[in-house]
Amino acid sequence: MSVVGVLALQGDVREHLVALAEADALARPIRRPEELAEVDGVVLPGGESTTISRLLHTFELLEPLRARIAEGMPAYGSCAGMILLADQVLDGRPDQHQLGGLDIVVRRNAFGRQVDSFESDLDFTGVGDEPVHAVFIRAPWVESAGSDVEVLARVPESEDAGEAAGRIVAVRQGHVLATSFHPELTGDGRVHRLFVDMVRAAG
Repeated sequence: MSVVGVLALQGDVREHLVALAEADALARPIRRPEELAEVDGVVLPGGESTTISRLLHTFELLEPLRARIAEGMPAYGSCAGMILLADQVLDGRPDQHQLGGLDIVVRRNAFGRQVDSFESDLDFTGVGDEPVHAVFIRAPWVESAGSDVEVLARVPESEDAGEAAGRIVAVRQGHVLATSFHPELTGDGRVHRLFVDMVRAAG
C-alpha cells in the first residue's frame, strides 16, 4: 500500500487524511523531515501560503521537501498547496518560499476574500465523465502554464463566473498535481484517487 503524507502545519489536514484513506492509501501527517523521508507522495493542503511557507522553514521541511519533489516524488497541492508548487506567484510576498515543480504562474487570492468564495461544476480530465463540484475559498487561479503542463480543468464560461470564467484551476506536470479548489471538502474522492494512482505508478 502506498504511503502518502499530508503536510500537517496548517489547513484541512484531517479531511485530506480521510480522503486518502478512502482512496486506499496509508495516510500520515507530516511535521518533521524524518516523517517526510518515509512517504511515497505528499499532499500540501489549503491554508495561507505565506504562513505555510514560513512554517516549512521553521520545521526544517523546506529544503527536504523541495529536494524530494525535484527528485520525482509525487506531490498534490490544493489551493495554498498549488501556490507553493508554482514556479512563479503574482501578488506574493517577497519573503515567501516556493517549492516549485509546476511551470505555472499563479495569482494568489484571485477569487477574492473568503466571503467571496465560489462554487462551480467542472469538467475535469482524468477522473471520469461526471463533473467535479469545486469549492473555491480565497483561491488562486493559474494565469499561465508552460508547454509541459497539462490543463485538467477550467472554470466554465457563465455569468456567475465573472472574471473567473475560463481560468485554469487544475493542472498536472509529470508527478505534480494541483487544484485551486478543495476536493477534500466535498466528499468527492476522485481527485485524491487520481493522485494515489500517480503515487502507485511512480513507485
